[in-house]
Amino acid sequence: MNKLNGRTQLIGLIGWPVSHSFSPAMHNTAAEALGLNWVYVPLPVAPEAVATAVSGLAALGFRGVNVTVPHKQAVMPLLDELEPGARAIGAVNTIVVGENGRLTGHNTDWSGFLADLQANDVPVTNRDCLLLGAGGSARAVAYGLAQSGARVHILARRIAQAEQLVADLRPYLPQATLASHSLDQLPEAAATVTAPLIINSTPLGMTPNEEGSPWPDRLLFPPNAVLYDLVYNPRLTRLMQQAEAAGCQAINGLGMLVQQGAKAFFLWTGQQPDTAVMRRTIEQIYP
Repeated sequence: MNKLNGRTQLIGLIGWPVSHSFSPAMHNTAAEALGLNWVYVPLPVAPEAVATAVSGLAALGFRGVNVTVPHKQAVMPLLDELEPGARAIGAVNTIVVGENGRLTGHNTDWSGFLADLQANDVPVTNRDCLLLGAGGSARAVAYGLAQSGARVHILARRIAQAEQLVADLRPYLPQATLASHSLDQLPEAAATVTAPLIINSTPLGMTPNEEGSPWPDRLLFPPNAVLYDLVYNPRLTRLMQQAEAAGCQAINGLGMLVQQGAKAFFLWTGQQPDTAVMRRTIEQIYP
């Protein structure tokens, strides 16, 4: 890592907790590979201290930060400006500190998700997509897919949550094809689509509950389906195993983590990081 000195540029991650995050290693390696004198630091911020922390970013010399749970919504009213994606999704995962300390909120989750689909040669325009879950990550995925002209079916355990997500996105994407369903209706939804992209945005299957899966064991996958599991720990989830056993392409969420980080890195530094270096760094410290 570059030696810290008076010219070192500061970036970081605010959340509660942040000790588990791969982001510091990923971003510091990316900066070092580019010869940048930048350092990315974890910043544990308790919920009651969010306003104080955000207001102090410019004074402390930070060029920007990532934002993780539980602060992605809480930071929004504290910022001077929101880019359209962050406003539509209702969450900020990246703050850029500009000239005169102006704070701009971005959401790079949706564009990072699309970038990883492209990297895996998965087209989405005019494609049926079954999005399992309607939480925070689902909002970013739904926005990205709808922006790209996909037909997005959102299935949630509580249908009211799926309906609310559709209602929230509709003013920003009035021409998009968005539909809400109960997760209990998955068999019916799966029977009506051809070669869909199936996205798991639920925590089912995530360590330590690795036996979980939102896909019923006896339910057949639609022909030529592609499965994208936002879970990346473990690397091969039970849902991915189910999809692969059915002959489907299965992708985990590690690439999205890398791509959203790369987009944030570019917003801060103006330089494009090497995503292969970033991914390799995470894989070396993967549990």
